[in-house]
Amino acid sequence: MYNKKSTISEKKFLKLKKIIKEINSVVIAFSGGTDSSFLLAVASQSPGEKVIAVTAKSPTYTGRELKEVKAAANKLGCRHIIINTNELEIEEFINNPRNRCYFCKKELFLKLISIKNKYKFDFVADGTNYDDLNKYRPGLRALKELGIRSPLAEAGLTKEEIRQYSELLNLPTWNKPDLSCLASRLPYGEKISKSVLKKIEKAEDFLYSLGFRQIRIRYHDPIARIELGKDEIPKILQYNNMEKIIRRLKRMGFEYITLDLEGYRSGSMDRF
Repeated sequence: MYNKKSTISEKKFLKLKKIIKEINSVVIAFSGGTDSSFLLAVASQSPGEKVIAVTAKSPTYTGRELKEVKAAANKLGCRHIIINTNELEIEEFINNPRNRCYFCKKELFLKLISIKNKYKFDFVADGTNYDDLNKYRPGLRALKELGIRSPLAEAGLTKEEIRQYSELLNLPTWNKPDLSCLASRLPYGEKISKSVLKKIEKAEDFLYSLGFRQIRIRYHDPIARIELGKDEIPKILQYNNMEKIIRRLKRMGFEYITLDLEGYRSGSMDRF
């Protein structure tokens, strides 16, 4: 089954299965994205493996994503728990420093550790992949401090390999656009508030309703800088779409609506 790509990739997949077997019982942080869905699918299909998927309901994630997560967990047929987190009660997070994600991840994974202890499971794991280790990911420090496992990264699986194997496993998330929390739309140093996050969410939801797939509304008050997949840029430049987007986003309170001609880039706000 796993002969579509190189033997190196197959070795990584077999290594992942070995890691999961050794873990035995695990609470998985489940966002419903490509990485965590793949990890959850492999773990839940491993004989004898005990798995609980946990998703955080938070002001920093959209209602649209929560619905998709519930559907994905249900399709995989695994136990799924939704917990509440509120990063907006953490002063360090609200101030939006460059290591903002550290405070978010620490709060989340402390709660997952509590669930692990309650059910007497062995480990908590997340969907960090090997590529993430070479990017600016301040949240990884929290994972290391708390002893969280990252089986995909441990197996050396890259994002592209995870997409390839997800397709082979017939997971609908194999080509799902990258996810990130709404706070990542703001420049570091600009305070995060619930009203701003809702404003960004509504703007992105409107673009999704027009059929766009890979969307970020980067918030530079009072400017909305739109990032789209490069293949979608011609579509937004159609006159009818431009007029609809300008009218709707201005009604939401954005004074200027701009299009980033470089297109969507993961971590585009991380430039130092």
